[in-house]
Amino acid sequence: MGRVVVGVAGGIAAYKACELVRRFRADGHEVRVVPTRAALKFVGLTTWEALSGNPVSTEVWDDTDQVAHVRIGQQADLVVIAPATADLMARAASGRADDLLTNVLLTAHCPVVMAPAMHTEMWEHPATRANVTTLRERGVLVINPASGRLTGADSGPGRLPEAVEIHDIASTILADPAIAGAATEQDLRGLQVVVSAGGTREHLDPVRYLGNASSGLMGIALARAAALRGAEVTLVAGHIEHPVPSGIDVRTVVSTGDLAETMTELTPSADVVIMAAAPADYTPKEFSSGKIKKSGDDSLSVDFVQTTDVLATLVQQRADRGDQGQVLVGFAAETAGSKEVLIDLGTAKLRRKGCDLLVCNDVSSGQVFGAPDNAITVLDADGIVAEHAGAKSVVAHVILDAARSLRQRR
Repeated sequence: MGRVVVGVAGGIAAYKACELVRRFRADGHEVRVVPTRAALKFVGLTTWEALSGNPVSTEVWDDTDQVAHVRIGQQADLVVIAPATADLMARAASGRADDLLTNVLLTAHCPVVMAPAMHTEMWEHPATRANVTTLRERGVLVINPASGRLTGADSGPGRLPEAVEIHDIASTILADPAIAGAATEQDLRGLQVVVSAGGTREHLDPVRYLGNASSGLMGIALARAAALRGAEVTLVAGHIEHPVPSGIDVRTVVSTGDLAETMTELTPSADVVIMAAAPADYTPKEFSSGKIKKSGDDSLSVDFVQTTDVLATLVQQRADRGDQGQVLVGFAAETAGSKEVLIDLGTAKLRRKGCDLLVCNDVSSGQVFGAPDNAITVLDADGIVAEHAGAKSVVAHVILDAARSLRQRR
């Protein structure tokens, strides 16, 4: 487990950092909270000490025998500032060291994540935008704020992302610090990325449907990772069981037919298309407008027909457009008995579908659906491109790396 410093600046969103500290502690990390003086006007010192299990101070004059203003930053594995106010970012960008938190930022050798929170006018002001650019150029990962209700009646971009989202990003960087570099560099900036996620539902009647076990977590992780790296992201969401990241355009679908229609609409302008959804292969031949009732002990027979092969359709449509640059990524969830069988099945599917990359995973015994981890093998026409086992939030970046590399070669 790591040593995480949670810096808290003086904004009303400081209360959300309480949940962030709790999540880090639940993961087993040692957490040190470093608030600004203004932050203590929103959440008191006693609360931070109780949540973190460590002493809390805002001043460089405390614990001088431990040289705390230097040691805290030096020993950290990750520094997360939530909320990062306009004032805090301005002081950090100018290299100020006028309280304990800014001293920590100057002495930290680890990745630094800032989650801004402020009114829209402050976020969009040229001074703030210049400070964000400066911080990013120095390697600080500044997350774009969410849009939504702000203090008072105002609404717009500037809202602090929820603690679960900040925690996910931070945990991903703790697992693989190199991801912070790709995110800070915004290496997908300027790209349009369309990701599908979740399972489809093929309705038999107004009550019943044919579905599957997909939770949408892998697709959501891909959408979050692409947005973090600067892409303009659209998430086409079937049935999903997890919150959608902020700053992402979401299109909701129900059936495989809906998915095919929406993907057909969105993909012509996309640079990267990732089909992480789990569309049903079959749909009832007939839909009953009324609820199907039991009839004694009689069984029920239902005729099914095949649904649209969405991935193969997108490949054909790309060929019809003559699009040489778009990268199409498919998924193959297989019940394979071994890695060799998984690769054989994946290779056959890659050839059959005609996509550029295929992400293969073994879902035997339901070991992937809804779980936080995944083990993948990424294939192209020449064989294995990448392999990784771990958190889906990290796996998402491995897949994006493969897609980005392929696009750069075209």
